[in-house]
Amino acid sequence: MNETFIRERITELRIQKNISEYKMSLDLGHSKSYIQSISSGKALPSMSEFLYICEYLGITPKEFFDVNNSEVLKLHQLFISAKELPNEDLDALIYLANRLKNRAGK
Repeated sequence: MNETFIRERITELRIQKNISEYKMSLDLGHSKSYIQSISSGKALPSMSEFLYICEYLGITPKEFFDVNNSEVLKLHQLFISAKELPNEDLDALIYLANRLKNRAGK
């Protein structure tokens, strides 16, 4: 993984959330061109800014680097929702997920 990956991944996740470079820059407390400068290769975020970007996007750093998962934002949202379920409902959700997975494999 390299600088290009980080820039492209930030862009990919930002687009998935339907957030403009301008809005994300301002929401992060920077000038309006901050994210554009990252996307274009003129700058890279510091480690603390990277962690803040992950928080802003609603993902963990591990999820940021998970290239095998194109739906990381949706899965993170599902994970957050599932953490709040009672055990019985969590079991039902696992059952449903396995059932859907098996149907998709046929």
